[in-house]
Amino acid sequence: MQTSYEPTIGLEIHAELKTMTKLFCSSRNDPDEREPNRNICPVCLAHPGTLPVLNSAAVRHVLRVGAAIGGTLATFAEFDRKNYFYPDLPKGYQISQYEHPLVLGGMLAGVAVTRVHLEEDTARSQHTEAGDSSLLDFNRAGVPLMELVSEPVIQSADEAARFARELQLLLRYLGTSDANMEKGEMRLEANISINPKSEIRNQKLGTKVEVKNLNSVRALRRAIEYEIERQAAVLDRGEKVVQETRGWDEQAGKTFSQRLKEDSHDYRYFPDPDVPKLRLDELPEFSPESIRASLPELPEACRARYRALGLSEEDAEYFVGDRKAGVFFDALVTLAREDRALVVRTSNYIVSDVAGIREEAGDSVFDRLTSESFLELMRMTAGGELSSRGAKEVLKIMAREGGEPRRIAENAGLMQESGFDALAALARSLLAEYPDTARDVKSGKAAALQFLVGQGMKKSRGAANPELLRTALEQAILAE
Repeated sequence: MQTSYEPTIGLEIHAELKTMTKLFCSSRNDPDEREPNRNICPVCLAHPGTLPVLNSAAVRHVLRVGAAIGGTLATFAEFDRKNYFYPDLPKGYQISQYEHPLVLGGMLAGVAVTRVHLEEDTARSQHTEAGDSSLLDFNRAGVPLMELVSEPVIQSADEAARFARELQLLLRYLGTSDANMEKGEMRLEANISINPKSEIRNQKLGTKVEVKNLNSVRALRRAIEYEIERQAAVLDRGEKVVQETRGWDEQAGKTFSQRLKEDSHDYRYFPDPDVPKLRLDELPEFSPESIRASLPELPEACRARYRALGLSEEDAEYFVGDRKAGVFFDALVTLAREDRALVVRTSNYIVSDVAGIREEAGDSVFDRLTSESFLELMRMTAGGELSSRGAKEVLKIMAREGGEPRRIAENAGLMQESGFDALAALARSLLAEYPDTARDVKSGKAAALQFLVGQGMKKSRGAANPELLRTALEQAILAE
């Protein structure tokens, strides 16, 4: 980016909500439906004479998001008609919110939020391979859609990406949306402008360009970086940036012009006469106190709790981002009580060894690893009954077949040998097998001693206590 320019970025993020039915009808809300036009009815097809009936679960979802980001929850809200024509919009208008949204304000990942509102999704256009026609699938038409609009205070692609990831995480914690971007359950749009830094100080912003249809955080980052460079090149040529809507070409890594940017008056918003006004202050279940009481532990609080337990920043983020692993770890923390060293050891094994096993076996490993058996394995390792290598072997068997760690270790001959007589015998056999290495140890080569320890661990299949074996080797070499 040109150093003489300062970017200003605002985000608009849409997320499909997890409800059983659509926003204004009883048709099923199923993002996994593969058969076109299966979950439809006269209401979401906009047949004449049909009337919308609001889904209260969708309203509750949006209010919980607002409470989670510290926004102001509406006591009064209404729905508006956003008028525009597009083939995938069956009514010729979209039921959305304009002047009276469900949430105003809030903060997430250090970025101020303008508003969060509720609207219905559109149908989906599918273009034929020949490119001569398009088909419409109305399964998505009328699905409840949350839109969150940030303040234009983001100043880099990295900051925008961080905000999008944090919102995705929050939606999953709340159970509001699965927010799978590859399924279109969360869609990103970026409003980007740049201006000379001197004018930014005078609170003057450049011409805004909206980039739509960004279906991944990576695409968001790349599109912002490209658009900043493109606008800088336009200004450097003495030209003006055009206010417009642009698309993103993932393969070319470029934005492209789609249409001139509309303003709000172009949509001719007006209150929808068919959707009743919402007097939320008259409904106890939608009161701010009730909504806030329903919130789970949120990602930021979760991070703080993990760090207080002594976990590294990376491990804490792993458990915050991977809730299956996080829930499993939380159960172990409860059992371990105040033993911080055991908690940290447990974290290390889950992040490294269990994660590696999951890559091959999937999440089913958590069905076979009980909290009690896993913690017993950690205690055996901490107490020296199992070496690190032995623990890894036992863990693999537990993840594959289940079972108790002590019995598995005993049956497999993996219990760590701490008896000094047995280790002394192992040391003598190693010196006999590697006489040249023994002489290297005598001459002060530390790597040679470590080699002998490694060979001893291999011979014992990880059962030897490595520290005691090292001592036995040192004594055996001195005795020669």
